[in-house]
Amino acid sequence: MEKSTREYLEVAQQDSDRVTRLTIPPPLPEAVHSFYELFAIKGIRLENFQPGFISYCFIVPPRLTDRNGNLAVGAVATIVDKIGASVLYRKVGRRMHVSVDMSISYLSTAKLNDELEITTKLIGIKGSYKGILVVLKNKSTGEIIAEGRHSLFALPSSKI
Repeated sequence: MEKSTREYLEVAQQDSDRVTRLTIPPPLPEAVHSFYELFAIKGIRLENFQPGFISYCFIVPPRLTDRNGNLAVGAVATIVDKIGASVLYRKVGRRMHVSVDMSISYLSTAKLNDELEITTKLIGIKGSYKGILVVLKNKSTGEIIAEGRHSLFALPSSKI
């Protein structure tokens, strides 16, 4: 018999216990990121930087896995959003870009402690609109975990 909506949405005790064990450090006064951004992107290392292309390395931590031990789809979406936008920021003080559209193809799963290679590439610019491609790949097998296309927009700078 299928679960009712109420049963499906109930939080299991093991999930509740998992959340209560999280240690959340107090935010630094100068931090401009939210808790969730720092929670999701902590531990990502820069490997290669070229204008318009950046490569990162990441080992899947327990905090970003679902109850089956796979990298959570929400964590993948946050990585596509935050790491994808990083290809646009080369100098402090540049105007902020906002996400307009994001689509992600989930092609495989990554397990706890898998080493991932994350590449982000600027694929096009049309005025203040920019398109980015982000690929998460298992470093040891070469298997693509997810591919995200991310569009961002920034207001044009004033000509005054």
